[in-house]
Amino acid sequence: MTVSKTTLRDLSTAIEAAESKQAEDLVALDVSLPLPFAEVFLLASGRSERQVLAIAEEIEDRLRDIDVKPLRREGRREGRWVLLDFGDLVVHVFHQEERMYYSLERIWKDCPVIPLGS
Repeated sequence: MTVSKTTLRDLSTAIEAAESKQAEDLVALDVSLPLPFAEVFLLASGRSERQVLAIAEEIEDRLRDIDVKPLRREGRREGRWVLLDFGDLVVHVFHQEERMYYSLERIWKDCPVIPLGS
């Protein structure tokens, strides 16, 4: 695993934020080997569009509190799949149905899972 301490700190902050909004099925994947532009994908699910947006907003707010700003965000209008790109950390907040449909865990199955206690 080649994930930096800074990215692990950001990941921990994002996990705490997601959990505070009752995000489900959190999974962190070390994508540093196959991807040159990111180290970690954090996947989280919400049960409704409103919850998906609340989770994404809380993650963005908490990371901004530690001076980590998103480079890009997508999907906020629909609230079905919100992508927050913080550089080395990319957060995917899905509605449960989209998560099952796109199945990023299956696509990235060769990447190590990062224990959420990290």
